[in-house]
Amino acid sequence: MEKAISNIFCVGRNYVLHAQELSNAVPDSPLFFSKPTHAIVRTDGQTFTLPGDQGDVHYEAEWVIHIGRPYFPGAKADELIDGMALGIDFTLRDTQSVLKEKGYPWLAAKGFLNSALLTPFTDFPGLEACSKIDFTLNVNDKEVQRGNISQMIFSPQALLEFCAKHYGLDAGDVIFTGTPAGVGKIADGDHLTLKWGTEVAGEAIASLN
Repeated sequence: MEKAISNIFCVGRNYVLHAQELSNAVPDSPLFFSKPTHAIVRTDGQTFTLPGDQGDVHYEAEWVIHIGRPYFPGAKADELIDGMALGIDFTLRDTQSVLKEKGYPWLAAKGFLNSALLTPFTDFPGLEACSKIDFTLNVNDKEVQRGNISQMIFSPQALLEFCAKHYGLDAGDVIFTGTPAGVGKIADGDHLTLKWGTEVAGEAIASLN
């Protein structure tokens, strides 16, 4: 289903094993950053372009939620979320490392064109139902990432409350909720397949230019 998108919020280091694989500290509170809406590219089997001249580009598969109504105090995730999708938060890893060393913002490493790959949104069945199904990313038919929302350091409820308090949260906002372990480098021509359980949620082919 098509959903209007206002803001793209993203969560870093929300799975312990992912934080550890990049030698990052596990955060004490949610670590948010954002991407411009121009970063969105849809998964419809098409070929899309990523920067090929700025060092390694890494994939980070994520469970993505769409907010259907304005946040209000005490609101529960099951009341606010009206759709779910899978996505990939693409990262210019070498660029990010330089930015982190200098203490600069991450926009250049996280917000470039086509850095937010997104499958179509589907009906949200509730957190309990979602916690019973894994999501996966296959690259060239090989599984490289597998996650489950029950493994998150900060639950979807905690993410919504934190985001609303510090940045606001309204209808049309989406949240990339963090990536599990297994992130890796994209190569030119890689075929990416995102799955919810055994069902294919979306596919696309990466072109590095």
